[in-house]
Amino acid sequence: MNDMALKPDAREIVIDAVFPHAPEKVWKTLTQADLVARWVKMPVKGFAAVKGTRFTYQTTPAGEWDGIIRCEILEVVPYERLVYSWKGGHEGNVGYGTLLDTRVTWTLARTQEGTRIRIVHSGFVLPRNESAFTNMSNGWKKVVGIVETVTAEQMQ
Repeated sequence: MNDMALKPDAREIVIDAVFPHAPEKVWKTLTQADLVARWVKMPVKGFAAVKGTRFTYQTTPAGEWDGIIRCEILEVVPYERLVYSWKGGHEGNVGYGTLLDTRVTWTLARTQEGTRIRIVHSGFVLPRNESAFTNMSNGWKKVVGIVETVTAEQMQ
């Protein structure tokens, strides 16, 4: 049984899209640190698409939280699947910057049109993570569009 099964009140964000690019090109956008920093719109430190790699994103601090999102690569299946933990916040914060312990899963599948991309950001515990869930639901929709743009730019 995984941690998510133990959180019956947990929610997830799911975004699906189809890009007119081969999975290999989309994979590059998702796994090269300089490209990741472009689409996530945050500084990235230590990123490498290698299981066990720990890396961070830096966002705006709030209250007792330093703004650092701590991540670890949990699974890598080249051109198909990338999974990492996403942890941040502080237990003393309410709203923005509350304690967050989630997981991000990117799945790619080749299609006639190019690549079906799916992102699932899971583990938002409500009501504690309501603010993060709402903000990131909107944010991931924008990010997926930026991933497509960054991928298209590589092809020019």
